[in-house]
This record gives sequence, structure tokens and C-alpha cells, in this order.
Amino acid sequence: MSRPDTPLKPHWFQVLLALSEHPRHGFAIREAVEARTDGGMVLWPATLYGVLRDLADAGWIVELDGDQAPDDDGRRKYYELTSDGRGRLLDEARRLEGWAAAARAGLRPEESA
Repeated sequence: MSRPDTPLKPHWFQVLLALSEHPRHGFAIREAVEARTDGGMVLWPATLYGVLRDLADAGWIVELDGDQAPDDDGRRKYYELTSDGRGRLLDEARRLEGWAAAARAGLRPEESA
């Protein structure tokens, strides 16, 4: 779906990042993203579940079966990062780190003569 040198959509990156810590259900993903971005990104249900579907289609996350879910509330669907998803997240983090390093280098104060 996307190559390592192709930027991930910000929503995709944040969801993968939330799932890199441990499996989560939809509302917990939403809360993690909102907390990590200091409220700068709010994933409303239509957006969140569209992103989850797209990430599952890409093979980067999987929905856990009921017996694999961390709790016994059958109403919640839990999602987990796959090894391909973890690799894609790492690729994106490296890409962003490179851009940030270039920005920092370009923004260094000029040295006094």
C-alpha cells in the first residue's frame, strides 16, 4: 500500500504508534493519540475505524480474536500491531528523524565571527 519512503498519513502514524505499546481497543487508541498529541489530533469514530480498516488491509494491524483480547468484554474489538506494521512504523520514524535533523541543522544559530 505504501513504500517506506512514502510518508504515512498522520492518523495512520499515530494509530500505529499507539498500538506499538500493546494491544488496544478503539476508544483506548483514540485516548492514547489524543494524549500523545496534547489534544492536537482527535480521532472521531468514522476516522478511527476507517484508519483501522485501512491498516488491517495493509497487513500492519490485526484484530485479536475474543480469547486473545486483554479483557473479557466481548463488545470491544482489540487491535495489535503486526511485525510488518512495526517495521513500517520504524521506517516512518526514521524518515521523520531525518527531516527533523535536517531542520535542526538548518536552524542552528550562526556562529559569531
